[in-house]
Amino acid sequence: MCNAAVDFCLKRSDDLLFAPLQGETATAKLAPGDRDLNSVVLLQPSGEVFRRSTASLEAAKTFGGVWPLLASLGLLVPRFLRDGVYRVIAKNRYRWFGRRDKCRLPTPDEASRFLP
Repeated sequence: MCNAAVDFCLKRSDDLLFAPLQGETATAKLAPGDRDLNSVVLLQPSGEVFRRSTASLEAAKTFGGVWPLLASLGLLVPRFLRDGVYRVIAKNRYRWFGRRDKCRLPTPDEASRFLP
């Protein structure tokens, strides 16, 4: 599911950069509590950190088309409800979407968007 989410974001936004939560960039820029491997984390240039459903919706604001509007509407749903759904998906992701042994490597055109 992680690979699919990154692919989805790469196709829709030129503004997002990616780094593994156990990598050098995340270790240097995020507090240990912000590096939950069962979550997505979005670090804004301002230093603001978003987790789980809020991170996904804030990322969607950088997409084209109707995504920013849908993301803004999604943010109107109380976070405890959004994150509840997020946790159910995170808990069942391998059963529902399968598991890969390795993450895909970025293409040469994508390499600059992946941080260590």
